[in-house]
Amino acid sequence: MKQGAYYSKNGICDFRVWAPFARSVSLKLVLPEQRLVPLRRDTDGYWRVQTDNCPPGTRYLYRIDEEHERPDPASHFQPDGVHGPSQVVDHAAFAWTDSGWSGLTLRSMIMYEIHTGTFTPEGTFDAIASRLGYLKDLGINAIELMPVAQFPGDRNWGYDGVYPYAVQNSYGGPEGLKRLVDACHRMGMAVILDVVYNHLGPEGNYLWSYGPYFTDRYRTPWGDAVNYDGAYSDEVRSYFIGSALHWVSEYHIDALRIDAIHGIFDFSARHFLQELGEAVHARADELGRKVYVIPESDLNDVRVVKPVVTGGYGLDAQWNDDFHHCLHALLTGERSGYYEDFGAVEQMAKAYREGFVFSGQYSSYRKRRHGSSSKDRPAHQFVVFSQNHDQVGNRMRGERLASLVSFEALKLAAGVVILSPAVPMLFMGEEYGETAPFQYFVSHGDEGLIEAVRKGRREEFKAFGWEGEVPDPLAEETLLASTIDLRQCVQEHHQTLFGFYKELLRLRKETASLNNLSKADMEVRAFPEETMLYVRRWQDDEAVFFLFNFNKERRTVPLMLPDGLWSKMLDSSDVRWDGGGGSMEQHIESPGQEIVVRMMPQSFMLYRSAGEAR
Repeated sequence: MKQGAYYSKNGICDFRVWAPFARSVSLKLVLPEQRLVPLRRDTDGYWRVQTDNCPPGTRYLYRIDEEHERPDPASHFQPDGVHGPSQVVDHAAFAWTDSGWSGLTLRSMIMYEIHTGTFTPEGTFDAIASRLGYLKDLGINAIELMPVAQFPGDRNWGYDGVYPYAVQNSYGGPEGLKRLVDACHRMGMAVILDVVYNHLGPEGNYLWSYGPYFTDRYRTPWGDAVNYDGAYSDEVRSYFIGSALHWVSEYHIDALRIDAIHGIFDFSARHFLQELGEAVHARADELGRKVYVIPESDLNDVRVVKPVVTGGYGLDAQWNDDFHHCLHALLTGERSGYYEDFGAVEQMAKAYREGFVFSGQYSSYRKRRHGSSSKDRPAHQFVVFSQNHDQVGNRMRGERLASLVSFEALKLAAGVVILSPAVPMLFMGEEYGETAPFQYFVSHGDEGLIEAVRKGRREEFKAFGWEGEVPDPLAEETLLASTIDLRQCVQEHHQTLFGFYKELLRLRKETASLNNLSKADMEVRAFPEETMLYVRRWQDDEAVFFLFNFNKERRTVPLMLPDGLWSKMLDSSDVRWDGGGGSMEQHIESPGQEIVVRMMPQSFMLYRSAGEAR
């Protein structure tokens, strides 16, 4: 049963809330007029009432057992923040213009992760909408918004949200998000929304007032786990699945990125994630749109993306952290924390071939075997990246890759991600080498909680051995320091890197071999001594090969290419891209015998052949 306030017409609104242990529940209307309306108990612990004189904009609370007054746990809008009254929203009033939009295929997506508060100085949905032309010009066709569910204060990563149905007021609220999604669809761009169903934030979380939403049988980094498999869990599951359907239905969201599913504990026969995926896919069919469910997980559990009929959860794709860790370790040389498991070019080759690098072998970092094999899953079920909010923001100082490696290495990282057969994702600003860090920031109001957050951040970095002061998460300066500046993309090396990304994305879209996300139509070979990686991909009569040199020195490698004439499409060391000059000819004629390829430091080359080269 749906929860929340649902406006129909003529001032009539239905209110539904789950409070199975309450003796009484009343609706307290506070604006535009004050009055108290009792709810009647319905089935399965729900309470409901239909009332008139309740136009859109009406503010309200629930009074439970004549003791506590709380906002609606399924509030659609919190105009005064997490502690204030909820507000009635008329979703039917928005004039959508995307009736012809049916979505994009997952395999065609070029994703771009955005934090609403730091992508622009304004920090709003409307400000993002005003920059969509920039993203379209770059080659992006899908933006991924970090969580926008209402959180405390006006600055937060979004993972402290406490209202899974409500849009953050300081970002622009429900109308602002709808305007952004509508604008994206007009430009042929999909919108992916990051949602958090493994925990709620510590401030403004009033779910405990209503029912057994949490359980102490499992512990998470955020405290008690969400109750997905204990007594009364049917309605808890319904609450979070209702949130997912709310975003898809009322906001026309094209995909949901599910945060940290390793923090979702469910030992029931039908896992919550399977039920969530089936519900979202069924709603997508009803709406005639493509909608995907893409979880984040560090479990390397292939069941997440396997079809239900083969024992999986049936979700569409997942973030592949192994790919990032391989690439980051090769480029930076870092081996602390979870990077201690990575650094070999053979692992990068496996990430290309299969997806997961750890597929059941021993992990030194975890001190146990880890993962399952993903080699039988299609490449488009993996989202890959060189940077994202976690991998940047969970560094002590929030350094981006541009602050850690050379300009040549930045181009190399772009090539490894964009030329892969998986779905690529960029993190806002990486396309021009943004110099601002992306640091962790919040705006809690409770002093005890503030100190706990500061202490927690310090403890988190011990495994990496990082030294120095942790940026204060509560300081407004931390947010300001993390706000990117798109104007950099027309300055010096930044402009060159932007052009390089744009060219890579164009080639990916327009070259049949690169557009074919097939593991079968690909050959991958690692050269451990040279720290180089060779990849050949093909589609029908067309083929490409590319060679990555992760070494900081020049390297040569013998290659046996198929017969044919190979023409250079891109060389990251070319002077056009502010490199030292390419080291290979524009054309290579392969006579069916071994040739020697010379590579500049931390560079890559892309060649194409049409006809016989297979």
